[in-house]
Amino acid sequence: MAGDSVSMPEPAIDTAWSRRGAPQFTSGNRVRLLQGGDELFPAMREAIAQARHEVWLSTYIFHDDDASRTMAGALLDAGRRGVRVCVVVDGFGSKATLTRLREWMPPPEVELVVFRPLDRWWSLLQPGQLRRLHHKLCAVDREVSFVGGINIIDDRLDLRHGLSETPRLDFAVELRGPAAAQVTQAARAVWSRAALGSDWREEMMALARSAQPLARARRVLQRLRLVAPSSAQAAAGAPAPVNVAFVVRDNLRRRRSIERAYIEAVLRARERVDLVVAYFYPGRLFRRALIRAAQRGVRVRLLLQGKIDYRFAALAAQVLYDELRGHGVRIFEYTPAFLHAKVAVIDGDWATVGSSNIDPLSLLLNLEANVIVRDEAFARELSHRFDVAVAASREVTDADGRVGWRPVVLRGFVAWCANWLLRMAGINSKY
Repeated sequence: MAGDSVSMPEPAIDTAWSRRGAPQFTSGNRVRLLQGGDELFPAMREAIAQARHEVWLSTYIFHDDDASRTMAGALLDAGRRGVRVCVVVDGFGSKATLTRLREWMPPPEVELVVFRPLDRWWSLLQPGQLRRLHHKLCAVDREVSFVGGINIIDDRLDLRHGLSETPRLDFAVELRGPAAAQVTQAARAVWSRAALGSDWREEMMALARSAQPLARARRVLQRLRLVAPSSAQAAAGAPAPVNVAFVVRDNLRRRRSIERAYIEAVLRARERVDLVVAYFYPGRLFRRALIRAAQRGVRVRLLLQGKIDYRFAALAAQVLYDELRGHGVRIFEYTPAFLHAKVAVIDGDWATVGSSNIDPLSLLLNLEANVIVRDEAFARELSHRFDVAVAASREVTDADGRVGWRPVVLRGFVAWCANWLLRMAGINSKY
């Protein structure tokens, strides 16, 4: 567990596990970085307005506010003109708004289902209820998809603390190309699981096989004029040479796929590791990778919450500050607004944007989805956004350090709570 010290000499990290289920990259994708709902929601609504066949949307929170009401209206309009619209929301994250969502998006225009509903009090006693749907996916006609960490809620509204003037820091990407079809498959799979409860395994197996075959099949069909190129590709005249891997964490074959992708990239880092995450409590392997990167001269910077939404989550990150900083990792706290982003840039051509935090909930329990982009231009743009956020943040220094017995006790308490949570969810392996 994360409460264990890593200061003692340990064997080299075995990276053999990272080669099992490694990210499968497809070429010919177009990727656009979007910051916050202010950029994401108009792009999503435009894509939904142009939908001809199907729209799949998967989200943890679909709230009741102006931003979410407008999104629901776009989905309903698409359904009314004959597009199949399928929406799945998490039974915990969207529990308070389910009645309103059903009013906004009635059948048959919108097929709204709930993942692990909490409609009976005894359902809370089931261990599986700790495994939530944390995706933020939208897929339109298998041509354009959106992946990231942004829920369907106004950027300036926090469910615990109310409205603020400054929007929360969060990101998503717009995908066009072969990777968009993989996002469709994942969104369809989780919708099917919630709606039918029977074809989840078949859908996920299909997703695992879909990376390269989908790209090859699409190119063949385009040559035969059976499938038209996406609008973005047609406008450009040829596919953009961007390699993308769509990585999901499930409870079947890819239980630790996102964590492994992160660690493998950190282990290979030569210049920099810039990580932004809302909830940070990595396991031993992840911490060891960050520390060893810093020790071999890589610039490692973490941007974490400075404006706190959940006290215990902040404490979980803070109990690791001394260990990480003691090995050269620089830590910044973002104070202008709430931070909800889950992104990273490693060296000059590896970047990821998605829904996965670096904590036990995201890495071992929830259904998560990230996009990994191998492209210098994209990494450069995300790195610029990172630098802007860091410039507005405060760096944790020695003056913030704690002395005496309190840090040790707090770290042990956090580790015990994490262990208890995982045991409740049926996880017995080491984190």
